[in-house]
Amino acid sequence: MKTAIMQPYFLPYIGYFQLINLVDIFVIYDNIQYTKKGWINRNRYMLNGKDSYFTIPINRSSNYLSIKEKSISNNFDKKKLLSQITNAYRKAPHFKHTFPLLEEIVGFESNNLFNYILNSVNLTCNHLDIKTKIIKSADININHDLKKSDKVIAICKQLNSSIYINPIGGINLYSTMEFNKNNIEIFFLKSNPFTYEQFKNEFVPWLSILDVMMFNSKADVIDVIKNRFSLVTEKSHKIYS
Repeated sequence: MKTAIMQPYFLPYIGYFQLINLVDIFVIYDNIQYTKKGWINRNRYMLNGKDSYFTIPINRSSNYLSIKEKSISNNFDKKKLLSQITNAYRKAPHFKHTFPLLEEIVGFESNNLFNYILNSVNLTCNHLDIKTKIIKSADININHDLKKSDKVIAICKQLNSSIYINPIGGINLYSTMEFNKNNIEIFFLKSNPFTYEQFKNEFVPWLSILDVMMFNSKADVIDVIKNRFSLVTEKSHKIYS
């Protein structure tokens, strides 16, 4: 059983979906503290040849609230966001095939930030034929006061998972020895670089999955998700697949 654990992100880069597709169970943190300067409710897209940001505005509240306690601002103008993205991508080769998905994602009725983002992840996975089971961290019976690797190991044990996979950015955060002592193998997913035409502009990598879908066919996007990555270990960085 392979497991991955991540924060929720709104229309994240393609590596997020590579990770979901690779595992049997994907856990999304809903009961950890919201990080203001992170990527939970914003991401990057291509606008006039440069990367720009789109954002889900949230209500001002305590900095100590968990993600699932955060609410979306009543001033969130969904029509404006759709118009903003439409103006950026209307001439993209796969706009007509991607816009209905975007429209369904943005139009979802919920004032809860976590539920809104979780719905966007589920809809995108369905669109890209990703069948992985996605569950919320709060639904797992562990001590949720645990931190860092202790929490990850506890989740893996509770799910009877023998393999944990993390994005490559966390390779210096976790000890392979610590996981192995708990009979868990740990690997790190490294997305392979790939380029595609973005209106003949200079290529900007790792934008939102939205950008990838606007400029590439569904079949090509799925191929990248399934095949364009490597798994490495902590010490050797040896490639396994």
